Amino acid sequence: MTIGMIQSTTGLERAEGQLNQAAQAIATPQGDSVDLSAQAVALIQAKNNFEANLKALQIGDEMTKTLLKAVG
Repeated sequence: MTIGMIQSTTGLERAEGQLNQAAQAIATPQGDSVDLSAQAVALIQAKNNFEANLKALQIGDEMTKTLLKAVG
């Protein structure tokens, strides 16, 4: 596994944490209300982070396959 792939995997874990944190905030509000607009933004950011890191992993995998084909 390359350094970029490790970083993307870490990014996926962070995005999962963001998603879980936003979901938790919506499910169990602190106080009288939940700021749904802020939590919707947090969910969208988590989704975008997840997609970006997933795409980076896919590109890294394609690069590795191409390199292995070229070498051997």
